[in-house]
Amino acid sequence: MQSELLNTTALAAPTSVATRQSLSELSSVLAAPSVLKEKKDETIMSKQLLRCGTSIGANVREGQYAQSKKDFISKMNIALKEAGETDYWLDVIHSAEYFTDEGYASLDADNKELLRMLAAIVKTSKGKEE
Repeated sequence: MQSELLNTTALAAPTSVATRQSLSELSSVLAAPSVLKEKKDETIMSKQLLRCGTSIGANVREGQYAQSKKDFISKMNIALKEAGETDYWLDVIHSAEYFTDEGYASLDADNKELLRMLAAIVKTSKGKEE
């Protein structure tokens, strides 16, 4: 029975990059709902964006302290799904013309980069598991 937390270089390096990226995106995601509420009186979509956007970093951080490889992969998969949901809400909010094209482009590019990073972490980790 494994009672200590995983602390391997193989797991720590990619997640530290993902953590930095998710924290970088987080500042933009946190600002977006207040802008939407203040300028457009929109709360429902902005709260959804806030929930999934903040969940990415929380799951990446939790994955850094995973109890097993399986637990690590699970947390990274959840973060990947939350990044996918963030992508959806960014598209919906932009389609509803609540974001400027420039504001959307910046958030979208950050989130797409995070999606690629998380997908690579999951794929690599699953490959090493087999």
